[in-house]
Amino acid sequence: MEGLLEFERKVEKLRKKIEELKKLGKHQPAVIEEIERKFMRKIEEFYSNLSAWDRVQLARHPDRPHSIDFIKALFEDFVELHGDRHCGDGKAIIAGFGKFNGESVCVIAQEKGRETKEKIARNFGMPLPEDYRKALRVMKLAEKFKKPIITLVDTPGAFPGIEAEEHGQSEAIARNLFEMAKLKVPIVSVVIGEGGSGGALAISVANRLLMFENAVYSVISPEGCAAILWQSQEKVKEASEALKLTAKDLKEMGIVDEIIPEPLEGAHRDWETTFRNFKEFVSKALNELKGLSPKELVEERYRKFRNV
Repeated sequence: MEGLLEFERKVEKLRKKIEELKKLGKHQPAVIEEIERKFMRKIEEFYSNLSAWDRVQLARHPDRPHSIDFIKALFEDFVELHGDRHCGDGKAIIAGFGKFNGESVCVIAQEKGRETKEKIARNFGMPLPEDYRKALRVMKLAEKFKKPIITLVDTPGAFPGIEAEEHGQSEAIARNLFEMAKLKVPIVSVVIGEGGSGGALAISVANRLLMFENAVYSVISPEGCAAILWQSQEKVKEASEALKLTAKDLKEMGIVDEIIPEPLEGAHRDWETTFRNFKEFVSKALNELKGLSPKELVEERYRKFRNV
């Protein structure tokens, strides 16, 4: 059970007991089937009542598909572009063009990295100013060539280090917010894991904001909130509830447009279904925006954020 979350271990224990009953062969197949049905009902009930902190842990699950996995699975002929034409090439954001459902699109995606070496190279998914400037440069190219923009959000937040501040972190984020609001092409943003603070918002000023069922989107991490309000990391569960960071909370508040369903036990359990659901909901969102003129796209985006 290595690598399993605490609440996943409970489910796995029950699953193992059923497997043991099958191997013993002392029960009729009908009895085993009934036990399995009850087990599935119990799992469904359990996962529909997860706490906000449980969903934070699922959003950060080490086996959850990352942006790079979505790109490989769903975007054909993807070509990555590098450099912000200012001071560097951040590695926490992947930016480029590829084909989605046969149509050329711009892809902007935050990537955390999976193995230790890659995590360090990707700065653990915490973008630098260079990342945001590169993203904006590529989005401007998309506007020039009239290509829709799809962004994949998955970051604990923008990098808070001295180097980032020296390179103008706050200005880079503010510039992205300002410029994205004016882009004359459809923008669809999807929170696939963590959507942390301005670091996430800097690539999610969109016409449609979609969010996976177990993703989180918040002004600050639960750990950061607990440290500020209670000066204690033991209060992360209370902070998670107070922040209203789950997809369900945000949909009810009108911040998120659609919740993308996940496989029963989380996106990490079934990548194929996760990718299929992503494709379905993003395709629907793009189709809804196709009929709008450039002026209407900008006005709709403006109204959306004024309402928020």
